[in-house]
Amino acid sequence: MIDMDFIVGLIDPALIIVVAACWVMGFLLKQTPRVPDWTIVYLVTAFAILLAIGLIGLSVETIIQGILCGAVSVYGHQLVKQTRERD
Repeated sequence: MIDMDFIVGLIDPALIIVVAACWVMGFLLKQTPRVPDWTIVYLVTAFAILLAIGLIGLSVETIIQGILCGAVSVYGHQLVKQTRERD
């Protein structure tokens, strides 16, 4: 199993703000009745890629960084959610 700290370490420190923005975007989308839950991960990932491109420019590495930022934000949200539901 891949360690989450390893994955977070792959994210450019300049893009940590993208992770936070994705978390907020996911929260807002979850509150929107017209947005199906299954689409949120795709929308958050697209948002992360666009933000990353806006911050550091278009490249294959930037797209990968955007995907990692979106994935970490969704994973972090699920960690919090699952921990709360367990208690």
